Amino acid sequence: MNTQVNENIAPIERREGDEMIRLSLMDGQVRVMMCETTAMCQKAADIHNATPVCTAAMGRLMTATSMLGVMMKGEDESVTVTVKGGGPMGTLVAVANHGDLKVYADNPQVELPLREDGKLNVGAAVGSEGRLSVVKDLGMREPYVGQCELVSGELAIDFANYFTSSEQTPSLVALGVLVSGDAVLKAGGLLIQPMPGCEESTIDQLELRSPMFADISREMTFAEKEQLLEDWFRGMKPVVLERTPLAYRCTCSRQRMEKALISLGRKELTNLIEEDLGAELGCHFCHSQYQFTTEELKDLYQRASRP
Repeated sequence: MNTQVNENIAPIERREGDEMIRLSLMDGQVRVMMCETTAMCQKAADIHNATPVCTAAMGRLMTATSMLGVMMKGEDESVTVTVKGGGPMGTLVAVANHGDLKVYADNPQVELPLREDGKLNVGAAVGSEGRLSVVKDLGMREPYVGQCELVSGELAIDFANYFTSSEQTPSLVALGVLVSGDAVLKAGGLLIQPMPGCEESTIDQLELRSPMFADISREMTFAEKEQLLEDWFRGMKPVVLERTPLAYRCTCSRQRMEKALISLGRKELTNLIEEDLGAELGCHFCHSQYQFTTEELKDLYQRASRP
């Protein structure tokens, strides 16, 4: 269906693939971010050989983190979100540099029974006895750090709680990853934030429409994301402000691993050199392995600062 004629707004251009769409509603009264993250969730599942419930958990975390990442303005700025809920998955970490995302979990092969309603039990896998932490590297001396207590471990309500309590921005957050076996059928998320001065009548409209966003990944299997935006926000003057491609992309490199070894200091490097077995470093996010010979460790020793 098309948007109302009296709004005089063209339909949102359709595009394929993972991306973030930023919109405004009611002449800037409301900020909206909607994303599709299907491909990057599938890549995360493949890299980590994740079970369906862990794929859903990591996918939700990446989806929400992508919203924070796209909000960053500087080219070298990044955001790291850590979830420690006490569940069997252990610690979950997602990192976003604008539209580039990566994720890992301590135990991504956890298997749990479905909930009574037949859905994946993400809350039990993540746990709810702990914290959600957000570290924003803004290129300054000290990063911004925000934290909040976990509410459910399902992550959508936890991120809504973070935005409301740590960033003082009341928010509605919907996250979804629809998984069938090893396949991610659809994944995406929605963030709605009334801006200062937003009229009560606008907030009332959003509250009335909120049930439509509850099962977002399933909704996205039946309609294109652009069509959903037009349908969900009909009559609220939706205007697209920006579109950002999203992708699972790890920035690890041999040079970064060299820096990690150098940071160990000369004492630790001496121990490695004396063992004469070289060293192997692995990346948590993409599982790449980097080998260093004893001779290479000796070179790094010379570059290391003295204790």
